[in-house]
Amino acid sequence: MHDDLVKKAFTAPAPNLVRLTDITEHAIAEGNLYLCAIKDVYSNRIVGYSIGSRMKASLAVAALRNAVALRTPAAGLILHSDRGSQFRSRKYVRVLKTHQLRGSMGRVGAFGDNAASANSLPSSLRQFNPSHSRPEPPNPASQLNSGQSQPRRTFTKRPASLISAQTQT
Repeated sequence: MHDDLVKKAFTAPAPNLVRLTDITEHAIAEGNLYLCAIKDVYSNRIVGYSIGSRMKASLAVAALRNAVALRTPAAGLILHSDRGSQFRSRKYVRVLKTHQLRGSMGRVGAFGDNAASANSLPSSLRQFNPSHSRPEPPNPASQLNSGQSQPRRTFTKRPASLISAQTQT
């Protein structure tokens, strides 16, 4: 469990000093889709994210690895989250330690922590609305199983006069 290093002061004097992370749930036709985003407090930009069908620690770890790969943070960067189990997992804590990042967590039920990360997301992520179902690629096997007949190829026989004309040239 991490201490609250931010103490609701969601500001930073320079980039790559304080980041916020949270997981949001989006309903789609196939079920739920989860987005874990990491935002730099100074620039107010998303610096890493991960999308998955399950809200597991691996989702948070993938977002953290994505953020580290895209913008290498300085040692000691504070990464603030809520107290979700994904952010307390051994895998997540191990990645924090590997990159010398400091985890920070708000107190239980700290509405301001979630509001700070969710309300200040860039407009591109606020508009993220996966409510439309992903289009399914056509599956030829399903057409065979559905009883639909496939178009038949028709071969025409060439007249003998054409065949003999082609062989003489």
